[in-house]
Amino acid sequence: MKIWIGILSLFICLGSYAQTTILFVGDSLTEGYGVPKEKSYPSLVSDKLNKKGKKVKILNGSVSGSTTASGISRLRWFLKAKPDFLLLALGANDGLRGIKLQESEKNLREIIKLAKSKKIKVILAGMLLPVNYGEKYRTEFEDMFKKLEKELTIYRIPFLLKGVGGEAEYNQNDGIHPNEKGHELIAETVLKTLEPLL
Repeated sequence: MKIWIGILSLFICLGSYAQTTILFVGDSLTEGYGVPKEKSYPSLVSDKLNKKGKKVKILNGSVSGSTTASGISRLRWFLKAKPDFLLLALGANDGLRGIKLQESEKNLREIIKLAKSKKIKVILAGMLLPVNYGEKYRTEFEDMFKKLEKELTIYRIPFLLKGVGGEAEYNQNDGIHPNEKGHELIAETVLKTLEPLL
C-alpha cells in the first residue's frame, strides 16, 4: 500500500511540473517591434496563461522583416526544445512585398509539414492586406491561409490583427506595428484559439 501511495505521489508531483512549450515563429509583429519584450503579445499570452494556472513556456523565434522563406530554418533550430505548439505568424511581409503566393504557400506548407512530423500542434495566424494591393491579390492571399488550414488539418486564427490593424489607437506612429495596447488585443485574439487546446 505504501509503495502505491509513493508512486501516486510521484505522478502527482511530476504532473504539477508539467509544462507546455509554445514556439512563436513570425516577423516584427510577433517579435514585438517597438515595445518592451515583456509587452509583446507572446509574453502577454504566457503571463495570462500562467496566471490561470496553465504552466507554459514561450519560445519566440521571430525576426523583424522576415518572410515565409526563413521559417523552415528557424523551426529546425528550435526543434531541439521539443515544442508542443507552433504558432506560425509569417506571410505578412510576403504579401506586402508582392511575393508570388505560390512561393509563400509552398514555404508555409513545408514549415507546417515539418512541425506535424514532429507531433507539434500548429496554429496558423492569418493575415489580411491593405485595399491598395488589389482585390484579386488580397483575396488570394487571405484564401491561402484557409486552404492550408483545410488541407493540412491545422488550427487557424482568421486575422491576427483583428481590432488592431488600421486602428491608430492601437498602433505606433508608423501605422504598421502595434503599440502596447495593440499587443494586449492580439494576445486575447491568440488565446481564443490557443487556450482551448491546452
